[in-house]
Amino acid sequence: MAWDEWEQLKADAARRSPMRMQLNQLSANGGAGGGGTSGDLVVNQDDLGAVGHEAYTLFRDLHTDTDLNRDGAGSTMPAAAALKSHGFEMGGALGLTSEVWAAQAKTVLQACAHISNHLDYSKKLHAQDDAEIAAVMRSRDGSAESVSEISQYFK
Repeated sequence: MAWDEWEQLKADAARRSPMRMQLNQLSANGGAGGGGTSGDLVVNQDDLGAVGHEAYTLFRDLHTDTDLNRDGAGSTMPAAAALKSHGFEMGGALGLTSEVWAAQAKTVLQACAHISNHLDYSKKLHAQDDAEIAAVMRSRDGSAESVSEISQYFK
């Protein structure tokens, strides 16, 4: 596509619909699919635990099944080196394939570990936040603050 053709297509598009900002939002009747009338996201600790467990299980299984040893290579690299030392061009290709596989497998492993660790961290952090809020929201005598006292925080 030539530059002037691109410019013409942009001008045609601009003429058809003038530029304007559009904000995505929940419709007034609440019809955004969730079935409920509330737009709040609700996640239970059990849900987070299940996702974290699955991420850890995937990490563990991938770690054992991806043919990676401690130095990041697998049993394929010695085979590639042996083939290459005997003059087989396939040795170099096999080595490159093994390097790409190892890099991609490490990326997936890091993502699984990140998900699992982040969920554990989030769960711990929110539990600490809840404990802190509960401590702050107590009266001097240790009893729970009344609703009227709490509502003053939001004025």
